[in-house]
Amino acid sequence: MKSSFTILTLVLAVSMAMAQGNATPNQAGGQSGQTQGQTGATNPSPGAAQTPTGGNRILQAKSQDELKAYQDASAKTDPTEMAAAADAFAAKYPNSEMKGTLYARAMSLYGQANNSEKVIEEGRKAIAADPTNPVPLVQVASVLAETTRDTDLDREQRLNESAKDAQAAIDNINTGLIIPANAPPERVAGAKASILTMAYDTLGVVSLSKKDYAAAEQSLLKAADSSKANPDAVVYLRLSVAQDNLKKYPQALESATKAVQLAPPGSTAQNLAKQQQGRVQKLMDAGSGSSTAAPPAVAPAPAKPATPPASTTPPTTPH
Repeated sequence: MKSSFTILTLVLAVSMAMAQGNATPNQAGGQSGQTQGQTGATNPSPGAAQTPTGGNRILQAKSQDELKAYQDASAKTDPTEMAAAADAFAAKYPNSEMKGTLYARAMSLYGQANNSEKVIEEGRKAIAADPTNPVPLVQVASVLAETTRDTDLDREQRLNESAKDAQAAIDNINTGLIIPANAPPERVAGAKASILTMAYDTLGVVSLSKKDYAAAEQSLLKAADSSKANPDAVVYLRLSVAQDNLKKYPQALESATKAVQLAPPGSTAQNLAKQQQGRVQKLMDAGSGSSTAAPPAVAPAPAKPATPPASTTPPTTPH
């Protein structure tokens, strides 16, 4: 099974690798600097100014001091130190265009450490600083959706925030990313596809949580379409669950079979997919949705206790 943290780390790694975080003095006396690239993955270094092409966003420092402070902060590799450096930078340069990339870097480092609450905290700061950047939008959305429990008092608020952020990531995919002008088009396209897959998958998770199975199916079909180049077993497993609840058993069986084929052998995702596959096949063989077959075992999602399903309820999908 791919956890959402793993998927998010891969997306951020692609974005960071393709966007080499250039910070350059501008041509007006060398008193300002520009930075391109996602989340400050590599240390910016001064160089020749570049002209933006293709609608790429360029973030510009207003002084050499601001540029140097940005470079020093973005060099941090410990998430706690990075978060503190981002706060210090934002306090000293509250109007800086570049503070959002520092918070996004802190968010990504906490994601690699599997600290979901800190991912949300730093991601919210990144979104507040840069509301159109799809990377923090999709990461916060995904983590909110996958760590919200049925017993949380703020459950609806968290799910609604997740859906709002996921939709914003989709809406801003072509205009909100910070990409250098010379980034290879195929890598840009790959990063966009990964973000779209995660955003639609998150909308599907939110709809499943709200038992809106028709909306979940539509979102997960879009996630599957966005991930054609790198299909994800969990997306198809969740899609099967939505279709099962809609009593679309042939489609649910097809989706479960794809999940079995795509999941790593012996993984939790494959085991759940096989259980879902067998369950739907029994329902089809019985010719109705009232099968008395015992439900498959349910693997708990991270930070969310599993609830044993009723005999006609599809299994909870992994996150």
